[in-house]
Amino acid sequence: MAVKEGLLPERYTGPQAIGRGGMGEIFRATDTSLGRAVAIKVLDDRYARDANVRARFTREALAAARLSGNPNIVTIYDVGEHAERPFIVMEYLAGGSLEERLRDGGPVPVRQALEWLEQAANALDAAHREGVVHRDVKPANLLLDRGGRVHVADFGIASAAGMDSLTQTGTVLGTASYLSPEQAQGERTTPASDLYSLAVVAFELFTGRRPFEADSIAAEAVAHVTGEVPSVCDVNPQAPCELDPVFAKALAKDPARRYPSAAEFVAALRASLEQAAGATQISHYVAPAPRERSRWLLPVLAAALVIAGIAAAVALTHGGGSSKPKPVAVKTVIRSVTQPGRTVVTTAFVTTSAPPPTTQPPTTSAAPPPSTGGDPVAENNRAYEMMKAGDYTSALPLLQDAASRLQGQGNLAEAYTDYNLGFTLMQLGNCTDALTWLERSRALQPSRKEVKDAIKQARSC
Repeated sequence: MAVKEGLLPERYTGPQAIGRGGMGEIFRATDTSLGRAVAIKVLDDRYARDANVRARFTREALAAARLSGNPNIVTIYDVGEHAERPFIVMEYLAGGSLEERLRDGGPVPVRQALEWLEQAANALDAAHREGVVHRDVKPANLLLDRGGRVHVADFGIASAAGMDSLTQTGTVLGTASYLSPEQAQGERTTPASDLYSLAVVAFELFTGRRPFEADSIAAEAVAHVTGEVPSVCDVNPQAPCELDPVFAKALAKDPARRYPSAAEFVAALRASLEQAAGATQISHYVAPAPRERSRWLLPVLAAALVIAGIAAAVALTHGGGSSKPKPVAVKTVIRSVTQPGRTVVTTAFVTTSAPPPTTQPPTTSAAPPPSTGGDPVAENNRAYEMMKAGDYTSALPLLQDAASRLQGQGNLAEAYTDYNLGFTLMQLGNCTDALTWLERSRALQPSRKEVKDAIKQARSC
């Protein structure tokens, strides 16, 4: 697309139109003074003719520039006016936006969704501490760098153009789907409004649909004001219903009833997913039958499905005495650590009454057998029962198959299965191959003390 000559200052060359918002066009250009690619937003003619809008645009852009030091906020390099058109020069992010990712359809993998939401929450909470409200949180304003990390763009720009509510007819057609009830009614916008919009984004990431999705913009806007929050598992049967109370609070009509911060909202999502996994407390663990949801929630549910496997292996590392295995009690303790701008939920595993190691049969090959075609998480659970009974020979092929098929997923299921396989190989006398799998487990959970202890044992055997 041809770019109007003289639209940008001379230092910005080779402009190419890469997008259009409700306020104007966005160009990719080269900053010849600094030799880097930049993105430049130019206010549309219809707004630039209004001196008040131009002044607000510049004022809001300068306020947003104060936030540029945050790693999850798009950095603003320059704010100015050229040919009576205000412009903002920003860092160019080549990873696209969450809007483009969602356009492919279907929910996003839960681990990825949580990472993106945590990054967006970090940006919003940092802005709110500085007194800046975004007013237009939506997937199109959540940009991705080459590493897949979220950077929030366009802080305060909706307000600058008078686009933070539905009172300006025809100006928010693409945004109304994410507006809070108070914005839809033209009321005052607060940080709670941003948190509502983030919750709409989160609902869409987990289910593939917006909570109040309708055939028309008007109907969707009305639903934000009057409609009941739908159940997550009604929209996506593979999503856990334990998320419903979190979204009911985050999408409350009354701003005062929502979460105090974006970080607390994301922490509540994580805790609910752990609750869905049954990870709050497990005593005398019995492996559950796999459920249809387990595949969708694998990065989070894996902890509950295979936690007993690693607990048994840890117990085997430290046990001794009797050759008869003793029962294992496993308890998961969850605590939240609040830091400026974020809440981190950590999980600790406590074990008691561990079964001892058995004698080591001759060395066994670690080459994986042909796949049984079963659920690899269920295979790990079956293998764990065999490990508890000291039957490492029978557990080995199940763990080899499960580890082979989980390889490369980078989640807890893979980490725990690699650990169990490594420990089983060590008990069977194959310390060389055991070390390989234990090192893979440590790469996925580098702070786990039990894994480090098992690696030391494998190196010395």
